[in-house]
Amino acid sequence: MPHNIALSYEHSSAYPIIVGQQIASDIQSFCTEHYNSAKAIVVIDEKVARLHAEKVRSIFDSCFEELLVLPVPEGEHSKSTSKWQQLTDTILKEGVERKTPLIGVGGGVTGDLAGFIAATTLRGLPLIHMPTSLLAMVDSSIGGKTGVNHSAGKNLIGSFYQPDAVFADTRFLETLEQSEWITGLAEILKYAAIHTPSLFDQLASLVQKPLQPNEEWTKVIAQSASIKAEVVEADVHESGQRAYLNFGHTFGHALEKVAGYGSLSHGEAVFIGMIAAARACRQLGYPINNVRFEAFLPLYKKQITSVPTDVDALIEAMKTDKKVKNDRLQLVLLKKWASPYIQPCTDFSLLKDAWKYALSHFT
Repeated sequence: MPHNIALSYEHSSAYPIIVGQQIASDIQSFCTEHYNSAKAIVVIDEKVARLHAEKVRSIFDSCFEELLVLPVPEGEHSKSTSKWQQLTDTILKEGVERKTPLIGVGGGVTGDLAGFIAATTLRGLPLIHMPTSLLAMVDSSIGGKTGVNHSAGKNLIGSFYQPDAVFADTRFLETLEQSEWITGLAEILKYAAIHTPSLFDQLASLVQKPLQPNEEWTKVIAQSASIKAEVVEADVHESGQRAYLNFGHTFGHALEKVAGYGSLSHGEAVFIGMIAAARACRQLGYPINNVRFEAFLPLYKKQITSVPTDVDALIEAMKTDKKVKNDRLQLVLLKKWASPYIQPCTDFSLLKDAWKYALSHFT
């Protein structure tokens, strides 16, 4: 049976987040009930299209007379203003109305880009997310963050724009590469750190087996999506506790920028960032031990070939983070497991120690 999670937010009705292995009929029922448009736009990751185009088309052909399918090259470089403009130009030339739904099919890059196109075209098109990667299913498709990168930093251009629904069909994970499983794993480990520490043990057991979709993983994905929905529901625009979802991310985004977007996956960078953040917690006197991440270190060390080692450059990159306030970094740290808090930081010696400790595992 699919797992049905509802996410609601102030001044609006709830939208469904459906997680399961057989949910095509749920998607079709939703589209038939909510849209009377003859056309739908499908923004889809190129690799997903090569593997699953027939499956995606079979779902939506019964709901719409015409599908405008727009492939997006895989990789972080597609999350750009130039790709946003190119796809928006195509949509406007092909003809679109405010009731024309846009369906984002792919991982985090495609979802963020599709969401930003939906948010900005005709001041808002109906949006459905169909995440196909583990990371997108547990994190990026939920909560309404959309956007693209800028040379000054990651996710600096974007908007909050909620979808009408999220449909996470875990059958898409059957063709997911090992490296993408590891990328998505980092975001679930984040939920373990800030919310549900029991997930550490569940995940440590799951990664001992072949990484493939099954009911155990479906339950973990649904639990993670539920945690994300719970946090977002309480703080849609990241004015308070939603910032806790950035545990490890201020470090991780700096790594991505200094390495060059695409050199490290988001999940790889966040995993290293969480080790750095946990080290900072320890140095501040809190009982946070990196031993809980150690079970997963071999997975990341196996696929990370190199990391930036210029600590000063990494600290400079952290200063461009969009969460900086009054020239002070806002680090998400832990007083204990499942007890996150915001630590304003101007202590570069703390950051240097955290970086050196984290990077020592990968150099």
